[in-house]
Amino acid sequence: MTIVMGLDQHRGQMTGEWVDTDSGEVQRTRVTPADRAAVRKFVQRFGGRQLEVALEATTGWRFVVGGLRRVDAVVHLAEPAETAGLRGSKKRAKGDRADARHLRELLLVGRLPESWIPPVHILDLRARVRLRHTLSEQRGEWQQRIQATLYHHGCPQRRQLMVGDGREWLAAQPRPASARETVTVALAMIDSLDRQLARLEKELRAYARRQVGCRALMAHYGIGELTAVTILAELGDCSRFSSSRQAVRYAGLDITVYQSDRRRAPGRISRQGPPALRWALYEAAQVARRGERSPDRAYYLEAKERVGGNRACRSVARKLLKRSYHTLRELGEEALAPA
Repeated sequence: MTIVMGLDQHRGQMTGEWVDTDSGEVQRTRVTPADRAAVRKFVQRFGGRQLEVALEATTGWRFVVGGLRRVDAVVHLAEPAETAGLRGSKKRAKGDRADARHLRELLLVGRLPESWIPPVHILDLRARVRLRHTLSEQRGEWQQRIQATLYHHGCPQRRQLMVGDGREWLAAQPRPASARETVTVALAMIDSLDRQLARLEKELRAYARRQVGCRALMAHYGIGELTAVTILAELGDCSRFSSSRQAVRYAGLDITVYQSDRRRAPGRISRQGPPALRWALYEAAQVARRGERSPDRAYYLEAKERVGGNRACRSVARKLLKRSYHTLRELGEEALAPA
């Protein structure tokens, strides 16, 4: 007897609807609160039965998948945007029950757009990579706040305030007490973020030097230790992509096109993918475009003449992604082995 279930998850509660494929009986329930203990208690009722569950890849899916796998359930992780798109454009009632039913029906007919469920060590690595990316972005935001404060009070423009004599120059600029307080807090936050980044980056670099897939990626010109470990964590199992073009689409580096009759809007990258992965590829492309020995140097210069430097650099990033895809795919399971 097989149970097919759709599970709609929220922070406060979860709604499940399932059908017994032998009898056709449909049941539903609400799990509250939506925590590990409640999920464990809920899935125990299905112990010893064949269970297939579909849930969306939203925040919190990891502990739910772990709880379901404890009773040997087959778990399908749905891609949220594509799952919502299969509802169609027609306006209709939408609630938790309807969402759970929608997931169950898609799973029954084999139309569920699935996402990859990484192994635990890749999930942990991905969390650390994204933490580093978040800390780096926050550091940049505090630097921008300093620049905005200086401009607001008419101070001369100067870049690279955190290196060389930048801080001494910053301290000498005349500004009111409120602006000095803003800059002081911003500098303290940047120093704190630098300490966290230094520790995290040291550990990630060490991991990249030991891990098989990262070492293979670093063989490509432009990809270093930090970018390699980020590409590996975010790209994951490349066998799930049918081609390198699909990997480019997953990264959000594909060019969007809107065309109707003879009118065609200029394309931009979709950005529908992991931001940390796009950062790593763009940073690697920046290195590859400058190196005299880089195999992409000539291509970048030719593309730069046609479409400009930024778009040419994105083209190099796509090339590096395709090479990374083929490299990891050829390594197979060894590519994701723990260090």
